[in-house]
Amino acid sequence: MAVPKKKTSKQKRDQRRATWKRTAALQAQKAMSLGKSVLTGRSTSFVYPTDDEDDDEE
Repeated sequence: MAVPKKKTSKQKRDQRRATWKRTAALQAQKAMSLGKSVLTGRSTSFVYPTDDEDDDEE
């Protein structure tokens, strides 16, 4: 079984965690922005079904 030869430094560990958290924060920000634009009806880049199509079928 492979074993690391030396302990990873706290600096390297913290750097990896900061990168992971930064990417997660950016994705969360994009998701919130998209959600807000969909709710306000200004979304042009996101395709989703509307309630109007459901009414036509009935």
